[in-house]
Amino acid sequence: MSEVDPFVNAIRFLTRFPVPSTESLDDDWLARAAKYFPAVGLMVGALSALVFVIAARFWSGLIPAVLAVAASIWVTGAFHEDGLADTVDGFGGGSSVEARLAIMKDSRIGTYGTLALGFSVALRVAALALMTPSFAWVALIAAHAGARGAATWAMTALPYAGDPGTTRIIYSGTVLDRPGAMTALLITLAALLPALLKAPSALFAGLILGVLGVLTVVALARRLIGGYTGDVLGAVEQVAEIGILLGLAAGAH
Repeated sequence: MSEVDPFVNAIRFLTRFPVPSTESLDDDWLARAAKYFPAVGLMVGALSALVFVIAARFWSGLIPAVLAVAASIWVTGAFHEDGLADTVDGFGGGSSVEARLAIMKDSRIGTYGTLALGFSVALRVAALALMTPSFAWVALIAAHAGARGAATWAMTALPYAGDPGTTRIIYSGTVLDRPGAMTALLITLAALLPALLKAPSALFAGLILGVLGVLTVVALARRLIGGYTGDVLGAVEQVAEIGILLGLAAGAH
């Protein structure tokens, strides 16, 4: 089977990038597309970095950082940010598994979710504002690819906790096989390599922070709702992206 369709489906699922439409999707399309999530993250990171570099020719300080973060949010349709807000609202406001899942499905955003979004954007902008354009290139590619790799891992580490009958996406049974997991890992490592060559200690710090954040979200998801949902994957992506950027910003600073 051609790998073009899974790659295109991964792009369509995670971004607004224009790609050819697929006439029909098999039930396991997400499992086959998930191995390319880090590659999509690399693309998003490259676009965000390009915006940063162009903006840095005209402005310094916060403006290139704000525009770079805004570009990544726009091209993904705030997909991951929405998941973070819903997850924090559900985990913070629900008193039972059913109540938490119901809150997470609610399209309205609560106080917890609003604060989470504010901190997410602020931390990413603040981290990027410490970087030069040449450093931001490697940092954004590493952060976005690494964060999508973390979300891919979370899909295999947790069972699906939602109700498959109430979602448009079939998450249940989305487990990567060994070749798929290796593909995702190799793409992630390739995206991290430029940052490793440029600032190994800073990348190590970023990976530590990202891993700690991801493990915290995964542990909370397992305890509070019994597994993952699409929203939880968005939260995993966000905390991983923030952690990697913070660690790299420390090295840049």
